Amino acid sequence: MSSYTRVALVTGANKGIGFAIARDLCREFPGDVVLTARDKERGRAAVQQLQAEGLSPRFHQLDIDDLQSIRALRDFLRKEYGGLNVLVNNAGIAFKTDDPTPFDIQAEMTLKTNFFATRNVCTELLPIVKPHGRVVNVSSSQGSQALENCSEDLQEKFRCETLTEEDLVDLMKKFVEDTKNEVHEREGWPNSAYGVSKLGVTVLSRILARRLEEKRKADRILLNACCPGWVKTDLGGAHASRTVEEGAETPVYLALLPPDATEPHGQLVRDKVVQNW
Repeated sequence: MSSYTRVALVTGANKGIGFAIARDLCREFPGDVVLTARDKERGRAAVQQLQAEGLSPRFHQLDIDDLQSIRALRDFLRKEYGGLNVLVNNAGIAFKTDDPTPFDIQAEMTLKTNFFATRNVCTELLPIVKPHGRVVNVSSSQGSQALENCSEDLQEKFRCETLTEEDLVDLMKKFVEDTKNEVHEREGWPNSAYGVSKLGVTVLSRILARRLEEKRKADRILLNACCPGWVKTDLGGAHASRTVEEGAETPVYLALLPPDATEPHGQLVRDKVVQNW
């Protein structure tokens, strides 16, 4: 078993923060780094860019919105590496503030990728994460802001320590439904589809970490959500205050927590500091 090379994988890694995370892992992770992207050409171009810097990532196509694509990646990791050591769930989307797309469509599309597809990646890949593995879900402080802007009833539900994954899925579906029926504000939701999607990612991370604690405690896998900050990317925009390199710092820190580390686990981390929830 131990003859396998260690492997770290980054989703949505052909540009932006994902690319910067892949680059740092190529430099610091003792093993192979798999850079994934939905678009093969863009993914391979990103790999070539890193190769030109003297780094040697591998490429594998991954469209997180496509379950078959996730499963093909899982099978590749099993066959080539016997599993996975580090998973960084970075892939995500956001609509620009001035986008004319109706809010309910924005809500449906944003949650489809940022929450439901990220959850699918976790469902398929967490079982093959090896002992002392590290899982990092790139979330956002906008998720925490969205929580603050929820009704007290919803805040209570999201903060509940016994909230199940199924309960969370139902809440995320309800948000999308409520936007379709134009009652989301009346039902206590904030006006940010991106914020709600990232709130979902943060809460999902807490639930999955709790489950790892119950089912695989001896494996000492650490799973966390993180906020990279407001970063100059296609998603963050040109006015953002951080470079992609700065945005990558916390996700990489969590991905490379030493084997004997016991925390953070199930937390939201920003600037390498656990945030109050």
